[in-house]
Amino acid sequence: MKQSGVKALLLACAGLLALSGTADAGTVRVTIAEYSKGTGPYFNEAAQAFEAANPGTKIQIEVVPWDNLQQKLTTDISAGANADLSIIGTRWLLDYVSQGIITPLDAHVTPDFKGRFIDTFLKPSVMDGKVYGLPIAASARALYYNKDVFAKAGLSGPPGTWAEFTAGAEKIKASVPGVFAFGLQGKEIETDVYFYYALWSQGGEIVQGGKSGLGSAAAVAAAKLYRSYINGGLTQPGVTSYSREDVQNLFKQGKVATVITAPFLSSQIKNEAPNLQYGVAAIPAGPGGARGTYGVTDSIVLFENSKVKEEAWKFLDFLFTTDQRTKFDKIEGFLPVNVKEASDPYFADNADLKVFTSLLPGARFAPVIAGWEEVATVTSNALQTVYLGRAEIEPTLRDAAAKADEILAKK
Repeated sequence: MKQSGVKALLLACAGLLALSGTADAGTVRVTIAEYSKGTGPYFNEAAQAFEAANPGTKIQIEVVPWDNLQQKLTTDISAGANADLSIIGTRWLLDYVSQGIITPLDAHVTPDFKGRFIDTFLKPSVMDGKVYGLPIAASARALYYNKDVFAKAGLSGPPGTWAEFTAGAEKIKASVPGVFAFGLQGKEIETDVYFYYALWSQGGEIVQGGKSGLGSAAAVAAAKLYRSYINGGLTQPGVTSYSREDVQNLFKQGKVATVITAPFLSSQIKNEAPNLQYGVAAIPAGPGGARGTYGVTDSIVLFENSKVKEEAWKFLDFLFTTDQRTKFDKIEGFLPVNVKEASDPYFADNADLKVFTSLLPGARFAPVIAGWEEVATVTSNALQTVYLGRAEIEPTLRDAAAKADEILAKK
């Protein structure tokens, strides 16, 4: 699931919403974020099945790469050309709600329907007591490690703390040529998130009391930890050139021994690198025992200017039946959001997914605050400067915190 800025044209769109129509009667247009090669085929098959059961309603699916989704939605909304339904990053929800772009779903969300969901994943889409979206995708983050590389380095299992991680990384560097100990992301979406794992382990927070935590002692300690790995040759060279997908590919190729990412990497490994021997464990804890995982949901929302709200809701209802959710999450490698789905042996007996679900009680979600995407960009830019060694850590983070505070104060 990817992120980018919610900005620009949203302010102009509110007036246009009332003027526009989105589809011919009986046609529901749906903008879908592309998670994998299986995303489009799944939704097209779901649309065909729904149409067969609901004569007179047509479902028009448009699949958009994640990197382009935010800009496309912003452009479409401003022109009054948006679809009826769309997947969005849940962290964008506040901006959409505040502009009146999406409509609450409470008229349709009966107690029985609400009971389908694991509450942890539905909560982020609820604002001021109203349900504004449904969790179409859910994940958390954990540490993947290469068992063969660990064995060659004399490591018996995954590290419990960053101190153990550092000691193990040094052993990998010394005994396993051609493999870097830590795949560190430093480019594009979730560059800031990759830093939060270390920040939380040091007892820090992203935002606390309406202020950025970037200038805190915990943030400085986290940045020093990561830069020590870069300077010590424990990461792949040129970390600021590697996106999340890039470091995942390095792991699948056996070029890095560890990487922190989402459940869907397990599915990718099974399909693309079936001989790779790997394990999944909690992200290392800090000196005080603190640790954190990143909980993520994407939501599917219904736009206020839709002329086919009833038909659109029926399609949403269909997508969130247990059979459809199970099929989708198996294809994409996401965590189940449906209570009955979670009891399916594929999920209940999956050792990898058990690690992720065990971490959910302590999961942190992106703050649902106005201007969050701008703050995330400020954070990522500061981290790239730190990783490149172009400036001292403490003043760089302090300046970034000041910029973040300015953004937060304006919202």
